[in-house]
Amino acid sequence: MTLALIGANVVAFAYELSLGSALEGFLQEYGVVPARIAGQWRAGARGWSELAPVLTAMFLHGGWLHLVLNLWFLWIFGDNVEDRIGHSRYLVLYLAAGTAATLAHVIANPTSTLPTVGASGAIAGVLGAYFLAYPRARVTTLIPIFVFIHVAVLPAWVVLGMWFALQFLSGALSLATTQASAGGVAWWAHIGGFAAGFLLMPVLMIGRRGRRR
Repeated sequence: MTLALIGANVVAFAYELSLGSALEGFLQEYGVVPARIAGQWRAGARGWSELAPVLTAMFLHGGWLHLVLNLWFLWIFGDNVEDRIGHSRYLVLYLAAGTAATLAHVIANPTSTLPTVGASGAIAGVLGAYFLAYPRARVTTLIPIFVFIHVAVLPAWVVLGMWFALQFLSGALSLATTQASAGGVAWWAHIGGFAAGFLLMPVLMIGRRGRRR
């Protein structure tokens, strides 16, 4: 399932590249625009036009670097979580975390008119699940120190705990910006996705015998 999700993201990005000048309109339609979704919620709308971007935005990306970094994290952490809970439950985790990430982003930026795309919210859910299931796993980590790169092997709870702390701090600081024009990283999507993955993992592990390795 991890490979299937990586493949789906790559195919979707290839389609984006084929759109040329039509890409901006495509992202407006199939990306998550918080102001539009918040307005639909306030109006009581509950249709496919409201729900579709929540799903489609998880498989779209804003550029090569965005795509590669997201899929790199999914490749590193996703297969172990999938081993722990099985293929179908893993897909449920991924999609549920991505939905929770979108909800957190819309709540934090209800007036933003910029489309938000990316699998990072769903992948943050995978990280939250990994944090709970494999806290003592050893992760080879690149640590930048000024102009030098130091390689260290750290426990997963340290690496992912520091990652989450950075997201939370950045998210708190982002609330001071003007929401209507706020762009860049969707910090609250990362926070919401990580929290969803962490909370869902104990439920999804019920009845599963995990690998200790």
